[in-house]
Amino acid sequence: MFTRKDGKYLIYPPKDLAEDSIFPFKGADSVFVKVSFKHGDPKRLLIKQWKEAPAEQ
Repeated sequence: MFTRKDGKYLIYPPKDLAEDSIFPFKGADSVFVKVSFKHGDPKRLLIKQWKEAPAEQ
């Protein structure tokens, strides 16, 4: 995960994961996502598509 100069974050999944047939995000378009994790569980990171784009600030 990287922070851009404009304060937004970029997540780069490993190539093998992104090319897997069950990976939910396809194409080169940007996608708004919600990232969550459970404290104390370092092996699980949940990334879901955010259906509503956040309001521009």
